[in-house]
Amino acid sequence: MGANPNLIYMQTTAMGEAVYLAFFIWAVVFFSEFVSGDVKALTKCGWCIAAAGLTRYDGWFLAAGMVVGVVVVNSPPFDRLRAGFLAKDARNGAPGFLGRASRVAFVKFVLLAAAAPLLWLAYNSVIYRNPLEFANGPYSARAIEQKTGTINPAKGNLYAASMYFLKSAEENLAEHEWLQRLWVLLAIAGAVAFAAGNSHPRKEREDGAPAFSVARSLWSLFFLWVPLPFYALSVAYGSVPIFVPAWWPFSQYNLRYGLELLPAFAASLAVLVHVALRSDLGRVVWRRAAVSALAFVVIASYATVWTAQPICYREAAINAKGRMILEKQVANWLKALPPDATLLMYLGAHPAAVEQAGIPLRRVINEGNHRVWMQPSDPEGLWERALANPPAFADYAVAFEGDPVWQSVQGRHWKELVEVKTTGEPRTIVYQRR
Repeated sequence: MGANPNLIYMQTTAMGEAVYLAFFIWAVVFFSEFVSGDVKALTKCGWCIAAAGLTRYDGWFLAAGMVVGVVVVNSPPFDRLRAGFLAKDARNGAPGFLGRASRVAFVKFVLLAAAAPLLWLAYNSVIYRNPLEFANGPYSARAIEQKTGTINPAKGNLYAASMYFLKSAEENLAEHEWLQRLWVLLAIAGAVAFAAGNSHPRKEREDGAPAFSVARSLWSLFFLWVPLPFYALSVAYGSVPIFVPAWWPFSQYNLRYGLELLPAFAASLAVLVHVALRSDLGRVVWRRAAVSALAFVVIASYATVWTAQPICYREAAINAKGRMILEKQVANWLKALPPDATLLMYLGAHPAAVEQAGIPLRRVINEGNHRVWMQPSDPEGLWERALANPPAFADYAVAFEGDPVWQSVQGRHWKELVEVKTTGEPRTIVYQRR
């Protein structure tokens, strides 16, 4: 998993997928340890879930799933199942299957799991006076979808949404379609082998050790597939489209979401390797051949990704090409302005122009100067006052067609220094106060 080219690329960016995956994997590991009998691991799992929930919304769905899992493990029907496992483990000489949390441990876990959502809702309530600002505010996925008119080919269709997400995971694993399909088949085989290892009585190897002694404590690895229902729901009903090159609209968008299934594919492959090494295939040569074949799939898949360039990188390069050209051209003009000049500029869409020009933000009046906690409006805020009377606050204005600065300078008879036009990007004008 760590050698996946797309994951390597994403960890070099400011995105949160790599960080979330780390907390996600450790949460599943600690949950597995709890199920196997280490009750203290449940608290560690709770901390990882809290960190995951503060990193991405995926962690909220994971928290809900794991809370349900703990409830199931502590339920009376599971007590009878646990007793049966303990008796069978005693007969086979395997470690006992415990994993029951005390009331204090359970409450602590639930509080940790709920911490991230509650903190975020409280923050939005205090700052924006709207606990769901992240879901229905001007910067939410729904608002962006409405503003940009983005097409969602799987909107309202849960099955199609699942397929688009699964296809994005395949695109992150390999370039060739036959390799992508092979990964899915291996994942299914790994799940079947894993379920079979849990359902059949354990056999002992020649050395007396249980053949699949860890299987019962690792059933929680099925939590690694939690991203599938989460993103299926998000794509179908949450205004989060995913575009894959092979399917309509034959574009690339949000393909990085497929990285969330990397742990599931990696675990399935590990289960197959374990089964191959511990199975009764006969001669050792057949076991080695099976493991070598699995290794070949990984090497061949990642080699095709490196050859074609990681698709997450290609998505960024293609979708940002016009924006990068525009920002570079605007930056070249901004470099020519006096070093002490004050700018009025909306940074939401093109912040790199200021960065490339080497202009510190203290000289740029932008939407970040809006005090969001002042509700319902903030007429005394710097951003609002500058938009109401630009000549009183700024020497120059950088206006992208349609943004708040563009609307503010219209009819004020500012001197137009330069107009920048880039294909697919809004017209941009740099104004000077007369």
